[in-house]
Amino acid sequence: MRPRHALGTALLLLAAGTLAPAPGSGRDVPLPALMADTGGGSQLITAQAEHPGSTTGKVTWWDRRPDGRWEAAGSADARFGANGLVEGDSRKQGTSTTPTGLYDLPYAFGVLSAPVSTDYAYRRVDERSWWCQDNGSRAYNRWVDGLPEDCRAGESEHLISYRTQYAHALVIGFNYERPVRGRGAGIFLHVNGRGATSGCVSVPAAAMRSLLAWADRRRDPHIAIGTASGRTAVSRY
Repeated sequence: MRPRHALGTALLLLAAGTLAPAPGSGRDVPLPALMADTGGGSQLITAQAEHPGSTTGKVTWWDRRPDGRWEAAGSADARFGANGLVEGDSRKQGTSTTPTGLYDLPYAFGVLSAPVSTDYAYRRVDERSWWCQDNGSRAYNRWVDGLPEDCRAGESEHLISYRTQYAHALVIGFNYERPVRGRGAGIFLHVNGRGATSGCVSVPAAAMRSLLAWADRRRDPHIAIGTASGRTAVSRY
């Protein structure tokens, strides 16, 4: 899947909440129906902040019904990067910013077993599980079982060290298919930690379990990350 980063195109959010009025209809229209691109599948997760500097917001997961209408399957409070949100194409690694845009969800993983009813590719974390974030490594922005010689531990995440946050998680396909060095690695949808994230999107543990039980790879789910206004900050880093 080719990521689409431009938030004005990806989200077209018309109101501060997850619903916006359809012009002239007098009715609320689900957020996905207002978007220029939802990824082409019949499942979508929206992660919406109030403005670019926000560290909190809301995650909602949606199903597209056979008649084409979108219906919310659940929602939860969300946390974003400690320095807010920036456009994915201008993001820089190590800035604690969450990249905006539309992304696929390659697979799920976790320190714990997959929740009951999970029907999604799921990798179990163990002592050998790392996420390589070393810009000089051939394994940049990839899961590795044991660190390759060219991937420094100090530039990577030992996944099992984050037992709370990575109890369950979904990989967000930011900078994943053809990684650009220095743009960022290891962006996930995961369980809340103590506060804002280092660039990921996080939700309460119960919500993360519900998301994994809901997600269906055959329905090509995507995640859209953005703001209520459709604006993103210009990267200052």
